[in-house]
Amino acid sequence: MKLIFELSGENPTLPFAEIGCIGTVLDQRLQVAVAECPDPRAARRLAMTQGVLEYLGECEPSIPAFRNLLRDLAIETQSSFAGRAKKVHGGFHVHNPCSQQEFERLIGAMINGPVSLDSPANEFRAILSEDRCYFGRVLFTIERRGFDARNPGKRDFFHPGVMMPRMARTLVNLAHAREGDRMLDPFCGTGGILIEAELLGIAAIGSDFDPTMVLGSRQNSPDSFLMLADATEIPVRDGTFDAIVTDLPYGQSVCIRKTDTMETLYTETLGEIRRVLKPGCRAVVVTHRDIAGIAGEYLRIVGRHEQRVHKSLTRRILVLMKD
Repeated sequence: MKLIFELSGENPTLPFAEIGCIGTVLDQRLQVAVAECPDPRAARRLAMTQGVLEYLGECEPSIPAFRNLLRDLAIETQSSFAGRAKKVHGGFHVHNPCSQQEFERLIGAMINGPVSLDSPANEFRAILSEDRCYFGRVLFTIERRGFDARNPGKRDFFHPGVMMPRMARTLVNLAHAREGDRMLDPFCGTGGILIEAELLGIAAIGSDFDPTMVLGSRQNSPDSFLMLADATEIPVRDGTFDAIVTDLPYGQSVCIRKTDTMETLYTETLGEIRRVLKPGCRAVVVTHRDIAGIAGEYLRIVGRHEQRVHKSLTRRILVLMKD
């Protein structure tokens, strides 16, 4: 089914890449994507999507073009409906004087059916971004309050500097992990990535070299399997995991072997990730610096993203695949 995705604006590349776990992106503009998806319900797992629409058509972002689109569609409905329009920054040409309200009025006038602005059974929405106007019927919006409810500060065990739930969910999605898959986080910390994986029906396995973190993860994610282990010597057989998602240590304040440097830790961990990952599967690793040169020696790089956390920290996200 062809869908329109109304995306959050928190990152320029991650929302589009995340859609890849449920479908194939066909077209994209600022904060909007069109994708072919076999199961629209699967989009509920996305963290950086705000709304999902059934694709009905697209045109130039002008009133004449939109009027022609609606005329060609000739939509009739027995159910009540409302028309909405959203203008993404940059959605109009510089000299286009049309307002969102003009698009909304046109929807109400040209769809044959009862209009209800207060409690419509259906909502038809035009999203205007850059040089396109995408038009569709809203299937659902994605509830974001659940992520807020899982804020790390509300967990039984807390440690400063942990990843927020929406980013953890996005990383799991970038790994294309499915329900029933086995996923490893070899630096599980407080268990944030494990929690998001478990909520998707993924069998989450976490390990850490720090006993305090393993005990803390057990409090936060009691359904996950946890082990005290060195990420450079993961105690499992070759090709055990369908996905690996981890946030690598950033500095010497973390618990690692005294003989390790960060360079050695990264290199040996990537070697182990390759060993325990199944062929054709993905690993998503996050660092504070560019380790693409090291990672590329072990796995094929299929995606690169950045997320600025604050002035002194930018997360660098690598999506890797074992051929």
